[in-house]
Amino acid sequence: MDKVAIVILNWNGKKMLEKYLPSVIEYSLSDASVWVADNASTDGSMHMLETCYPQIKTLVFEQNYGFAEGYNKAFEHIEAEYYILLNSDVEVTPHWLNPLIKYMDSHPEVAACQPKLLSEYDKDSFEYAGASGGFIDKYGYPFCRGRIFDVVEKDSGQYDDIVDITWATGACLMIRSKDYHEVGGLDGRFFAHNEEIDLCWRLNLMGRRIVCIPESKAYHVGGGTLPKANPMKTYLNFRNNLTMLYKNLPDRELKHVMRVRYFLDYIAAFETLILNGNLGNFKAIFKARKAFRKWKEEFRKDRLRIQSHRMDKGIDCRKRYSILWQYYAKGHKKYNQLPL
Repeated sequence: MDKVAIVILNWNGKKMLEKYLPSVIEYSLSDASVWVADNASTDGSMHMLETCYPQIKTLVFEQNYGFAEGYNKAFEHIEAEYYILLNSDVEVTPHWLNPLIKYMDSHPEVAACQPKLLSEYDKDSFEYAGASGGFIDKYGYPFCRGRIFDVVEKDSGQYDDIVDITWATGACLMIRSKDYHEVGGLDGRFFAHNEEIDLCWRLNLMGRRIVCIPESKAYHVGGGTLPKANPMKTYLNFRNNLTMLYKNLPDRELKHVMRVRYFLDYIAAFETLILNGNLGNFKAIFKARKAFRKWKEEFRKDRLRIQSHRMDKGIDCRKRYSILWQYYAKGHKKYNQLPL
């Protein structure tokens, strides 16, 4: 069994693999095996790998399972102490694995971690998808150390301490295989978006810690699959975020949070239409809420199981404030301006 297995999930990402896989090979193969799991690509990705990178291990699926179920399928076939979920558009750096492995080896109570994630296009700035560790507020809105909504900070070392976080980015996520399988893996029904937040939240409820280790760093392109303003991305984010809340919120908060989100989501829909003129995203939010209502019953057993297995020592790393209030009412645009 390998110590570390780096698994890149691919779907028609030949250009990204050609550009960024060399850094993974150069800086990782001495410490880990490298896999590419392919979601039925049609762009010649796998032929390129067979021809140019025979040292890479591969899995080929007969259909596109999406991000979440694609990784679940891959990990059915890969044995390692630690898995690393790595996007195909990530450039890693020399010795990036060492701090992650060292910390995980010496902290058995930690289930998962991430490096500091910086922008491939502006290497002095954090990257939107993960920055220096992710959080959610009391209503489920995600943000990061180094990124709140669309405000991305420059990296000047202000978030270089190791901290407990709510979620580690799926763009570069290291997790103990034992924890991954015990918690049930990623929720394949999500397809993509919010699935890593849901996974980390379930781990928290089991008393397992998630951390960011900024000594390790990587550079991420971001938005490689769906553009930021894509209505499908908006749809998946809203639908999956509501589903995640339904699964993981404690009974005492569920009704209140869902009522608040009802109003906030529709405010967001009309804001994107009136202020941004984006009819596609406006419709996507309505569609997402309708889809959540339709499939909510499908997750009732999941909720009952998660709530029944909540540990007394379970961790709730959610912030107790509203990030919307902090951002819009108080003008707090940077993480270090927020309450502790």
